[in-house]
Amino acid sequence: HAYIRTYNVSTQRTCPLTNWNTGLFGCCEDMSSCCYGFWCCPCLACTVAGKFDENRCLPLCDICSPSVVGIRHKYGIKSSLCKDIATSCVCVWCSYCQMHRELKYRKKNSNVVVLQPLIKYSTENNICG
Repeated sequence: HAYIRTYNVSTQRTCPLTNWNTGLFGCCEDMSSCCYGFWCCPCLACTVAGKFDENRCLPLCDICSPSVVGIRHKYGIKSSLCKDIATSCVCVWCSYCQMHRELKYRKKNSNVVVLQPLIKYSTENNICG
C-alpha cells in the first residue's frame, strides 16, 4: 500500500508598494468624508481608528496620527515616517480625510485571496497500524 501525505505550506507573497488611492488634497473625490472631517475632525479621526481596529480614543490622545503608519504598512503604501509626521502636523484634517477615503476604498474593493499550495508527498512501504 502506498500512502499519500498532504502538507499545507503557506507562502507569503511580497507585494510591490502602491500609492494612496487619492491624494492628500483629494477631498472632492469623496465629499461625505470631506464634510465629515471639516465639520468634526475629531469624530472622523475616531472613526478612522475604529475602522482600522484601533482604540477609537487613540487619536484624541496623540496628534501625530499613528493610524497613518499602520494603514501604510497594512496596505503597502509608499511613504516614510517623516512624511507621515509632517503631514499630520501640517494638515491633520486632510490626513484623516485621506485615511478615511483609503479605508472606504479598500473595504469596497477587498478581495480575499488565499494562497496555499498543496504539496503532496508519497511514501512507499509506510505501514500504519
